[in-house]
Amino acid sequence: MRKLAFLAPLGAVLAVAAGPAMADPASITVTLGPDLQQKAEELGERDVREQADRLAEVVRRTLARSGGLDGARIDLVLTDLKPNRPTFEQLADRPGLDGHRSISIGGAAIEGSITTADGEVLPVRYDWYSNNLAEVRGYSTWQDADRAYQRLASRLADGRYISR
Repeated sequence: MRKLAFLAPLGAVLAVAAGPAMADPASITVTLGPDLQQKAEELGERDVREQADRLAEVVRRTLARSGGLDGARIDLVLTDLKPNRPTFEQLADRPGLDGHRSISIGGAAIEGSITTADGEVLPVRYDWYSNNLAEVRGYSTWQDADRAYQRLASRLADGRYISR
């Protein structure tokens, strides 16, 4: 009987803490655009696939935190991808590249659509690249691409779907 006396208040506290019923989180799919599929052999198939997965994860995490676009279906197409440092595939193809000192302007371009919970279809378009080598910060191969993903995710959470 004492266990039941303890569980009843605990259940009430959990019910109040949960608040109203949670909406379904957004469903996110990321595919590769045809130009990027051709470029994937040069960059490395594994690296490109990992970047598509990274984009989906960054968007999913940001939207879960903000509660934005609950119940929506988000279909993104990674159309362009540029690394800041040579990928493993590029290093293997061009032995003269230095994996630590070779840097370049990186970034990503993303297009797609959002189908909201009420059926409205909204276009998505975003790209971000560093403008010059002085802007390249960090030591990651995909530093600027990751920055593009994070900026897109923040825009989606804020309701801004197309960059100008």
